[in-house]
Amino acid sequence: MKELQDAITGLLPAVVAAEIQPESCPAWLWRPGRVECAGVWETVSTIYGALTGLVLPEQAPAREWRRLDLVLTYEDGQRQIVEVDEKQHFTGARALTLEHYPSTVELGFDAAQWLARSRALTGREPGGGYAKPKLPLFPGDGGRHRQRAFRDALADLLPAEHGWLPTIRISDTEADGVITAPNPASSLSTLLGERGVPGHRLVPSPAVPEHVSPNE
Repeated sequence: MKELQDAITGLLPAVVAAEIQPESCPAWLWRPGRVECAGVWETVSTIYGALTGLVLPEQAPAREWRRLDLVLTYEDGQRQIVEVDEKQHFTGARALTLEHYPSTVELGFDAAQWLARSRALTGREPGGGYAKPKLPLFPGDGGRHRQRAFRDALADLLPAEHGWLPTIRISDTEADGVITAPNPASSLSTLLGERGVPGHRLVPSPAVPEHVSPNE
């Protein structure tokens, strides 16, 4: 359902005062190891162990790579990840990662809602290519689900270690609501405000002209 991501991307220039980079990724998230994980290495290692029963190598394999849905660079230079999460991001593996988040982590979404939906969909994960093994870090059936959940966790936990703002997540149902709203840009602006984007980083909505009587 990349069309949801594309639709949100298309709305953003009218909503945020920022440079918008689709399908990009900072170097520290490309294939993060112990150095890139910095202060959250122990948490990341614990999450990987819980997902796989294996030990996370201190250097990520060379074949590991990724892209993010969106990266925003604001006028003051601060940067922020925005991800649009389709249904396949809500799985038992994702629930497990969220359960291991430190209570102090700052997020640009409601982790409790993500956890509740992930638990509700546990056992109903899609098969086929969505669940194939992803060697070398995620062998076995369901490997792709575990890889996706782990990568989502990395995108949530690492930004603060590198001076980035908290990652914003928009669910597929929220994206649908934005797209079908009478004023999609206004709806997205409201949602981003609820996710913690301050007003000075949002594009002001055009003023609505006052009604002028034909007799005036």
